[in-house]
Amino acid sequence: MKSFFTILIILFTVTNISSFVKDTVGIKQEIKAIRINQVVTVDGDLHEEFWKRITPVTQFTQRDPDEGKEPTERTEVKIAYDDAALYIGARMHDSYPDSIIARLARKDVDVTSDLFAVFLDPYNDKRSGFYFGLNAAGTLYDGVLYNDTWDDNTWDGVWEGKVNIDDGGWTAEIRIPFSQLRFHQNSENVWGINLRRDIARNNEQDFFIYVPKNENGFVSRFAELNGINNITPPDRLEILPYVTTRAEYTHPEPNDPFNSSSRYVPGLGADFKMGLGTNLTLNATVNPDFGQVEIDPAVINLSDVETFFDEKRPFFVEGSTIFNFGQGGASNYWGFNWSNPDFFYSRRIGRTPQRETPDETDFTDYPDGTHILGAAKITGKIGDNWNVGAIQSLTSREFAKLETDGVRSEMEVEPLTYYGIIRAQNEINDGKQGLGFISTVTNRFFHDNDLRDEINEGAYIFGVDGWTFLDSSKTWVVAGWSGLSHITGNQSRILDLQSNSQHYFQRPDAVSFSLDSSASSLTGYAGRFVLNRQKGNFFFNSAFGFISPKFDLNDLGFLWRADVVNMHVGAGYFWTEQTSIYRYLEAGGAIFRNYDYDGNITWEGIFHFGFIRFLNYYTINWNLAYNPETVSNRRTRGGPLTLNHSGYQANAYATSDDKRDIVIGAGFYTYRQADNSYNLDFDTSIEIRPSSNVSVTISPYYYTNKQMIQWVDSFTDETAVNTFGKRYVFAKLDQKTFGAGIRLNWTFTPQLSLQLYAQPLISCGDYSDFKELSAPKTYEYNIYGTGNSTFDESTLAADPDGDGPANSFQIDNPDFNFKSLRGNAVLRWEFVPGSVVYFVWTQSRSDDEETGQFRLGRSFRRLLDTEADNIFMVKFTYWFNM
Repeated sequence: MKSFFTILIILFTVTNISSFVKDTVGIKQEIKAIRINQVVTVDGDLHEEFWKRITPVTQFTQRDPDEGKEPTERTEVKIAYDDAALYIGARMHDSYPDSIIARLARKDVDVTSDLFAVFLDPYNDKRSGFYFGLNAAGTLYDGVLYNDTWDDNTWDGVWEGKVNIDDGGWTAEIRIPFSQLRFHQNSENVWGINLRRDIARNNEQDFFIYVPKNENGFVSRFAELNGINNITPPDRLEILPYVTTRAEYTHPEPNDPFNSSSRYVPGLGADFKMGLGTNLTLNATVNPDFGQVEIDPAVINLSDVETFFDEKRPFFVEGSTIFNFGQGGASNYWGFNWSNPDFFYSRRIGRTPQRETPDETDFTDYPDGTHILGAAKITGKIGDNWNVGAIQSLTSREFAKLETDGVRSEMEVEPLTYYGIIRAQNEINDGKQGLGFISTVTNRFFHDNDLRDEINEGAYIFGVDGWTFLDSSKTWVVAGWSGLSHITGNQSRILDLQSNSQHYFQRPDAVSFSLDSSASSLTGYAGRFVLNRQKGNFFFNSAFGFISPKFDLNDLGFLWRADVVNMHVGAGYFWTEQTSIYRYLEAGGAIFRNYDYDGNITWEGIFHFGFIRFLNYYTINWNLAYNPETVSNRRTRGGPLTLNHSGYQANAYATSDDKRDIVIGAGFYTYRQADNSYNLDFDTSIEIRPSSNVSVTISPYYYTNKQMIQWVDSFTDETAVNTFGKRYVFAKLDQKTFGAGIRLNWTFTPQLSLQLYAQPLISCGDYSDFKELSAPKTYEYNIYGTGNSTFDESTLAADPDGDGPANSFQIDNPDFNFKSLRGNAVLRWEFVPGSVVYFVWTQSRSDDEETGQFRLGRSFRRLLDTEADNIFMVKFTYWFNM
């Protein structure tokens, strides 16, 4: 610990001299918008007379590839407005119009193409805003800006944009209704603005306000947009009703009384968006349907940590950045063996019900998810500096239908539940300081008291976060957060909570905690603090974080594990000036360490990373790491400590020039330990663009995982005195996994597109050399079938001491051979702005066997012979702007 802070002080001192150099932003640029009084036809031609009268903006600067130089082509941008909307007209001159790269894609899908974009900061808060873009084929891009330098494309506005390619280059015309923006009502408005043009064949990015690569900030540097005067933010009321019909064709077990081979399900609901004054927006949904979103990938998880899946549902994704907690101010938040707790993980709302059904049940009709009765979300600003957000949601009681020995019954598997989130953040002194908080509440209303033993009754989480820059140039910043959690339930439930994989309070050799069977609540704390240097070619990052053993927020958040103290110091340097070898080079490293609350070092190491972009725009990134011997408090899953062998990591990934019609990527990852355990993974990707509007991507991968000590099970045995009355059983694991992600994007027009996704997966695990831990805090194991122990390879029956007093026990066969193929196709037609029809087909099939043999051909044949479940859905939505 002492050496850690010594290195921190030295690095801070060495770099401190340059941190107080006066910032050189330059004179503030201005653009003036002109009021118009005529109807505008948005067609990309810029033929209206008023466009000819506006003086264009032409002063752009290259950021790539030749930083700071004049652009290779001239760009002219003009801005106008009326009482209802903002208009942007842009002429992208091009000496070689036949070389313009115009690739058509679905909205917000990133493709290498010539592009024009406008960035707006209507509040002029120098921290947040919106962006709107068009590529040369007419693909639309939009999103929000936040934390000065970050962006999020999940926000979808309703606006218009058209392009036209001619002999002089190409033009773009954009109409942004004021109803899609948030701004203060003033007689004279000053907004922030920036402009960008991409010339894809040159890998060129030109900006009106250019930020050097060795400096930080984006929104805070915007030019001023003047002239938008005497406009009134419109009353905003948008209604988006939907109608769906779904046909499900599945293959239930024979004689299943609950599930026939076909089912037809209609649906009806609506989304609402309403302005609350000029600065707040209310989003609400009633009986939402998310059938058009892409399915989750299949995974094989052999760890004790829950799999994290990204949120894809539009209601929760759109505008979600306001709910980001603990990551403001600083531009980098590194983590080495640290998983930041998510205070709000929206997939908890509508989650799969939590109660398990009895093992003896013959047939079950179990809900796929919890039905969302309704949800409402408020986002926006209060005053000049407070960003606020709130979500309230109610999910219904859910029931499983059961049949056991011919007798049918019904069991409640999830109670009526309320979820509430409040988030606010105050940005002070032009963003130099910030202070915010988040609070989440989960309340469940039980009708079946048996549910109280399996599900928390309530969860109450509160956290504060903030940042402050240490100098006027915004070079050094300190940021951090801290939080409290309080979980309530009956004694049986809280006992289970203490014993789960996030906590493991039952560990027999733990010092700082133990199981408390009388507890009816669990209260914990956590926090993390970061020091970041984020201007100049030299960068620096250090952090200290802690999660107490009793901290828990998984009712409405996501926590990988508690009982962690983590720290690191890292630094690096990047070279932005082109040489005879590269265009960009970055290299850095860090040292890190983890403790638990008993003071055990559970992980530590040294890490190096790098990235290079060559002159031909090929890239390579790489990582190297070494980890010395440490202690594991997780391997026995609630049992005593063991040792981790030392190990090293190496991985690299290379990609070709992404502006080509064929883009290839390939890489490897390996981690090897002193006991000959290792992972060896190979990933490849090839994207083929046979035409400007079609893209096919195939990403196969092959993973090998060989572990000398893989968890199997534990068995109570009073004679196992060395391991506290339990036998912790492990085995050698030989796992092989083959899979791929396959995508087809076919965009017929900017409004009509087809997307297909498929994921085949085959994973086999072969367990052998079964053994048990012989002594805590060691790497010593007794292999069954050696010494006095006996082991039957055919039945997996083990006797730890043969004729001795220990009881024999039966190990369930852990071998597996899992095969899955899942995918979906979505045809999306936006027939008028904001109104969409979806045609969706989802298919899934899977097969599993209790064998660990990896035979690729046989597995594929079995998979294709397996009957598939198919779901077809049509969803119609219509946007009303009242």
